This record gives sequence, structure tokens and C-alpha cells, in this order.
Amino acid sequence: MGLAHGVGWGFRAAGRQAASARELDPEHRRDGAGLLLFGLAILSAVAIWFSGAGPLGARLDDTVRLFLGAIAVVVPVLLMIGAWRLMRTPVDPEHRGRGLVGWSSMLVATAAMLHIGQNPVDPVQRDYAGGLVGAGVGDLLERGVTAWVAMPLLVLLLVFGLLVVTATPINKIPERLGLLAGTLVAPPDAPAQEEDAEAATAAAPKPARRRPRKAVPPPVGPDDFDDVEPGVDLQETIVLPRRPSGRVPAGRKPAEPPEHSAPPTRAEQLALTGLAGDYVLPPPNMLTGGAAPKTRSKANDEVIAALTGVFDQFGVDAEVTGFTRGPTVTRYEVELGHGVKVERITQLSRNIAYAVKSPDVRILSPIPGKSAVGVEIPNTDPENVALGDVLRSRAATSDHHPMVVALGKDIEGGFVVANLAKMPHILIAGATGAGKSSCLNTLLVSILTRATPDEVRLLLIDPKRVEMTGYEGIPHLVTPIVTNPKKAADSLEWVVREMDMRYDDLAANGVRHVDDFNRKVRNGEIKAPPGSEREMRPYPYLLVIVDELADLMMVAPRDVEDSVVRITQLARAAGIHLVLATQRPSVDVVTGLIKANVPSRLAFATSSLADSRVILDQPGAEKLLGRGDGLFLPMGASKPVRIQGAWVTEREIADVVKFCKDQREPEFRSDVLAPAQEARKKVDEDIGDDLDLLVQAVELVVTSQFGSTSMLQRKLRVGFAKAGRLMDLMETRGVVGPSEGSKARDVLVKPDELEEVLDGLRGDVD
Repeated sequence: MGLAHGVGWGFRAAGRQAASARELDPEHRRDGAGLLLFGLAILSAVAIWFSGAGPLGARLDDTVRLFLGAIAVVVPVLLMIGAWRLMRTPVDPEHRGRGLVGWSSMLVATAAMLHIGQNPVDPVQRDYAGGLVGAGVGDLLERGVTAWVAMPLLVLLLVFGLLVVTATPINKIPERLGLLAGTLVAPPDAPAQEEDAEAATAAAPKPARRRPRKAVPPPVGPDDFDDVEPGVDLQETIVLPRRPSGRVPAGRKPAEPPEHSAPPTRAEQLALTGLAGDYVLPPPNMLTGGAAPKTRSKANDEVIAALTGVFDQFGVDAEVTGFTRGPTVTRYEVELGHGVKVERITQLSRNIAYAVKSPDVRILSPIPGKSAVGVEIPNTDPENVALGDVLRSRAATSDHHPMVVALGKDIEGGFVVANLAKMPHILIAGATGAGKSSCLNTLLVSILTRATPDEVRLLLIDPKRVEMTGYEGIPHLVTPIVTNPKKAADSLEWVVREMDMRYDDLAANGVRHVDDFNRKVRNGEIKAPPGSEREMRPYPYLLVIVDELADLMMVAPRDVEDSVVRITQLARAAGIHLVLATQRPSVDVVTGLIKANVPSRLAFATSSLADSRVILDQPGAEKLLGRGDGLFLPMGASKPVRIQGAWVTEREIADVVKFCKDQREPEFRSDVLAPAQEARKKVDEDIGDDLDLLVQAVELVVTSQFGSTSMLQRKLRVGFAKAGRLMDLMETRGVVGPSEGSKARDVLVKPDELEEVLDGLRGDVD
């Protein structure tokens, strides 16, 4: 029994030691593995290169040469590189398989080629050819397909391994070679770009990963952030140590900034897919970059102390366990103790705002994907997001779709882009000065820098006449910028006709989407019918941007709403997409029909909770900061993403526009407004000599807000036929709605809009 107890005690002690070893900091474990590889590299170098290191070195030399042959001379170098990378950068689980496949392919291919090239007869010479690995693969291929075929196959395997290790797709080889050449010939003082493909930012913002709490020290001083390397874009949540009691302890050594997204990648010229190959996209250096983002500042530590003090003061078992700093807002993660209700935190919103000296505090419960409450507090030292950085990020350069546009950065510092073709339509709204116009500028500049006029055409509607004047004359326009609200309604009707014409072609050729139609046209599968003079050409995407929807809804609410609803219901498959923007998101502007058919929303700061509910169908926009701070709710998402919109200067817009205008003149469509004008002339002819009666009828109906034919008979002393005709004329003018039997018609014009309607009636005939 004593022996049994002793043995059991020994195994339990060993288990406890193993468990404690598993709790070791991952960084220490990685350093230990790197030092182990470094030691093996030294041992193998002495054994293989100098035939030293004693009996163990001789045995190691024989074993490595037996399996790898002449390749054994590079094994110490490979071990040294592996040790250096392991100690320098954290291991990414996504790249382990890639490295294993790539290096194995290159080793096997090289060993087999050495074996076939030397063809050793003596087994002893195998150690100096390709070893057992080369003999196994080389002999098999040589006997199966002969050496003349085996060697090219092995070269392909070697190239494949090289491409996998460097993460280089075949279609990117010319671009990577050009990038390498540019790096080699760059001046010595040029700023360094990314070291390899693994340093690129993720294509979409990844969820924040937590570090072990013991590995991150507590708050630091204001002078400990001056040595942050420029260009480092940090995206990982900073995790703070749990406090034993009260506030977060202070006075420890400064923390090294956690890893985040890498510097913006060098922008790549997108492949042109349009019909004309003479059009060149603007170079990436036209858009300047922004300042290096901050990871942590003294203001963050002050807020953490203030939050901890509020929790202690009101006796709430909660603590700040980490935070993610964005360009303008930092989200602090608060974990609750056992049995504490989330409402205890939300009820303290005003006390938190008082403690952090900011009225713009937004509480998110919970943070998506985490068991924590988010407290979003504005930074006292905000940062601008440059459009050039977003367009040069991996999120933008990895997607070559011409309708991909830059939006900005999210609250975790990750770049945010969106494909307008997948929205498929978006509503952008916000109060004056909230960032709506800047967002439209970023969308337009993104299109101009990524798409040719053969890929994307633009229809710009600017009733305010000042927001989009800088884009006049660009080759992407289908018509000059529309500034007259009445003509804007006519242009939307043209979009409906264009959509119907595209659908006719899609149905006639048995395809369901304009992308399939364009592909078949380029491949020659779709041709014009015999005897037709039409030339079949791919349809470009048509992007319609309305800068102020409220102005259009004031002039012709029924026509605009009908056109918008029809476009948003059907135009997706035809390659037509709509961007609606307004600074007055009220229910009479953004009607229920429009909201139901525009699934994607982007809300900037609003003046009231009601406006936020109109845009997002939920609160939140009324607590935004303005100046580009927004909530992005794409189609299919349940929770909006808080972003900081990108900024592009007027000088950059002018440079990009000039570059585009110098290459090609715009090709305007003559039929955008012509059919609508012809229809308007016919209506004017129908008025004839009844203008005075029509004006009186409009005044009666609008002032009384009662559209009744019998009222017109009594007030104007006309017969039923004349009163019915006047009512039909008012319906064509958008004054009243359609007939609903014996009920009075809906009046669509407000009394304060009467003078404008009357001026329009008199002006049309004049």
C-alpha cells in the first residue's frame, strides 16, 4: 500500500507540473520552441558542414543525408529561418498548413530531380543525390513516365511549392515581380512597404482575439506612446488584467502595443475588363495616406479608471477587461459578475457619461460574439481616416469587382468596404454636417479609381446644385448632372425604361442576370439577330445617386416614389443600383414603400430618435458624433456596425476627376429626358383653354385637402364631365391620387407647396 501510494503521488505530481506547464504564457512557449530550433540549427550546422559535434553529430549527419541526400547542406539554414520566424512573429494557425505543403513540395521536387539527374547506381551515393526521399519519388516517376516527362513535372511541383510558401496566385505573378522590382530600385530612404503577403490586412474585419490577462500590463503614462512605429494599424482588443479590488492598479511598466492589422498594402492596378483597353485607372498615389493610428493613450486609461470608479461607487460587480480603439470611438468591454443583471449597467448610462465627461455615451449589450457589455465612448484625440488607406487595404485590393467602394474603418480599426452590387440599394441619411456628403464623395471617388466607363456608368441627381458639380464631365456619366427636380423625376423614369429594355434582352437570351449576359456577349455566344443592325455589347453597371431625396419628393412625390419602388424591386438583376441620400429622414420623404425595398442603410448623426428609427428601424443614430461617425446596416445584418467614414479632400477629388476627363470624353445618352418631355407636351395640349379653371381647381383641392369631383361641380359651377376632366388633369400633374370609386381622392400636395405647383402649371403652357 505504501508503494502504491508513493507511485500514485509521483504521477499526480507529474500531472500537476504538466498542467502548470500548459498554463505557461503562449509567448514563452513560442520563444522556447524557437530557441529549441535554434539549438538544432547549431548542432546540425556543426555536424553536417564540419563533420563535428561528436557521435551524436555523426549520427545526425548520417540520418539527414540518408533521407535528403545533398539537400542536407541547407537543413541548418532552414532551421535557422524557422527559429527566427517563430521568435519574431506569432504563429498564425491559418498559415501552418500552407507552410507545410509548400516546403514539403519543394523538398520532394528537389530531391527527386537530384536523383534523376545523377541516377546513382551505388546505394552509398544516394546520400549525395536525393536520398531515400529522392529515390522513392524519382524512381517511381522515372519508371512510370520516363525521365523526360518526370523532370518537367517535378519543376511544376517545385514552382507550386514556391507559390504556396509566398502566398502568390498565378495571376498575381507579374504584379508581384513588378512590386519586387520597384522595391529593389527604390531609394534607400523610401518608406518600407509590407514585407510579405502574410503582413497584409484581413479581407474583412476579424473578431478581436483576447490575450491572456497576465500578459498585458496595466495603464501607462502619456510619454509611453511616442515610439509607436508609424503605419502600424492595430486591430486586436487590448485585454486588461482583472483587478483584485477597486480600481485598475497603476505604476507598472508600459505595455507593448498589441498586434493589429498590418500597414496598408501597396495598391494594385485592377485588371481592366471593359471593351476599350486604352482607359487607365488613376494611379494609387493620387490619394494620400493618413497618420499612423494610435493603439492606446492616456485618455483611454483615464476612462478605464472612471468606469471602474462608477462601478465601485454604485456597488456593481463589474470590471473593464479590455477595449478596442477606433479612429473616433473606443469600445470598452465590461464583464459582469455572477448574478449581475445587464440592466445594472444600462441604468448607469448617465452616471457613466458624467464620469467620463462626455454626453455621447452608447451602451451595446451585448457585444456581438462576446459575453460582455460594450461601452462606446468618444476619443478626446480622434483620428481621420484617409480614403487612400482604405482603397489600398487588403480588403479593397483583394476584391476586383468594379462596384466595391470604400466606407472607412470600424470601431476595431479594421477597414470597411462594401459591394454596391450586393446591397443592392442603399439609403444614406443624416443631419446637416453629419458626413453624408463626404460619404457620397468617397463612393464616387472609389468608383472612379476602380472602374472604367465601360464597366460602370453614373446618373447623378443633385437638386442642391453644389454637391456634385466637381464631377461634371467625367466619362462615366450617362447624362449631365441633373439639378432640376422635375427633370430628376423624368430621369428616374428613364432608368425604369432602361431596366425594362435590359430585362427584354435577358429574357430573349435565356439568362437571369446581367453578369451572365455580359459573359456570353464577350464569349460570342450571344449575337444580334440576322438582318439586325444592332451591335451586341455588354451592359455596364448603372449606378444612380440621388443626393437629396426630399427635394424630389416635394416636387413630384408620386412619380418619384413609383419610379424608386419599381427600380428597387426589379433592377438588381439588370445591373442597376440605387443610392438614396437625404438630410430629412421623415416618413413623408422615406416612405414605407421605399424603406421596404431599400434593404441596406447607412445612418449618420440624426437630430432625434424618430429619425433614427426611420433610417435604421432602431435607435442609435441620435447618439452619433457627426463628422463621419455612422452606423452601417447592410442587407441581411441584424446589428449595425459602427464606422468612421473615410475622408477625401477637394484637391484629391479634382486630381482624380481631371485624370479621368483627360482620357475620354463623356458619351451622353440623348434619350434620358426626351420621352418625358414629349409626354409633358401632350399633357399641355390637353389643358387647352382650361388653364384658369385648372388653377382654380388646384387651389380649391389643395387648400381644402379634399379631392372631390362633386365639390368642383359646386364651387366652380361646371358640369360633371368638366369636373372629371379637371380631376384627371390634376392626377397627371401629381396633385391628387388615382380614383378609388366613390371615395374622395388623396391630395398629394401640401398647402405650403401650392405656389410652386401653380407656377409650374403656368410655366408649362408658357
